Amino acid sequence: MKAYVFPGQGAQFPGMGKDLYENFEKAKILFESANNILSFRITDIMFEGTAEELKQTNVTQPAIFLHSVILALNTEDFKPDMVAGHSLGEFSALVANRALSFEDGLKLVAARANAMQKACEANPSTMAAILGLDDKVVEDVCAGIDEVVVPANYNCPGQLVISGSNKGIEIACEKMKEAGARRALSLPVGGAFHSPLMEPARKELEDAIMNTNFALPICPVYQNVTALPATDVDEIKLNLIAQLTAPVKWTQSVQKMVGDGATEFIECGPGKVLQGLAKKIHREAEVRSI
Repeated sequence: MKAYVFPGQGAQFPGMGKDLYENFEKAKILFESANNILSFRITDIMFEGTAEELKQTNVTQPAIFLHSVILALNTEDFKPDMVAGHSLGEFSALVANRALSFEDGLKLVAARANAMQKACEANPSTMAAILGLDDKVVEDVCAGIDEVVVPANYNCPGQLVISGSNKGIEIACEKMKEAGARRALSLPVGGAFHSPLMEPARKELEDAIMNTNFALPICPVYQNVTALPATDVDEIKLNLIAQLTAPVKWTQSVQKMVGDGATEFIECGPGKVLQGLAKKIHREAEVRSI
C-alpha cells in the first residue's frame, strides 16, 4: 500500500518549483492561480528569492504547500491508499486526497501562516530539537519547568522538538543536556509552533476552517493530533484546528500507517526529511520521492 507524505516548514529552498513551472503547463496554470489568490507573486520569491526571504512564515507555508500539491496533482499515477502531512503538510495531504480544493487549501494555508506570524510577533518564542533522549524523559523535563515549554514534534525515536517561551526553551535545553541529551539545539524558527502560545492563531484559523467546504476524501488522512486515520469531514476539521496548539505525532502516525498496511512511503514536496524519518521509525520501509 502506498502512503504519500507531505513535508512541513523547513523543507523550503531557493528555486523550489521552478522546474515544474517551466516544464508543465498544468503546473504553470496552478502557480499563476496561486499568485492571484495570494495577491502577490509568490513564484518570484520561490524561484528567484533568497533563503532569508523564503524563511518568512507567510511565504514559507504557502510555498511548501504549492510545491507539494502541484507535484501531486501533476503526477499521472497518483493513487494514494493513505496520506499524511507533517504540520503544514497536513493541508497539502487534504488537497491530495480531495478533501479540500486547491484554492480552498491555499486560502487556509495563507490564513494559517498569517495568524501564526501575528501570534509569533505578539509573543516572542521559539523551538529546539532534542536528540538522543527517550520521549518520556523529554516530557518529564518539560513538565518540571515553570515556563511554557512542551513537546511539539515527535519526529522519530530519539528526536523530539520542543516549543515554548524563549526563557523556557533556554532552561529546557540545559536540563535536557544534564539528562543526557546528545544535542539540544535552538531552531531558527519564528515562534513556538504546536504549543499553547499559538492559541490566538488557533482561534483565528478555527473561523476560516469552519467556513470552508470540505468534501469526502478518496482515502484516509492520518492526522497529527491523533495519529489515526480519518475520513469524516467534521473530525478532520476539528483535528486541523487542534493541530496548532497540539503536538505533531509523526512517529506514531508512521507506526500506525505501517500497522495498517503501508509498504511504501512516497514524499511529495521539497526535500527528503520525511523519507529519513520513515526509515528511522520503520527500518524496513520503502521510501522515495515523486
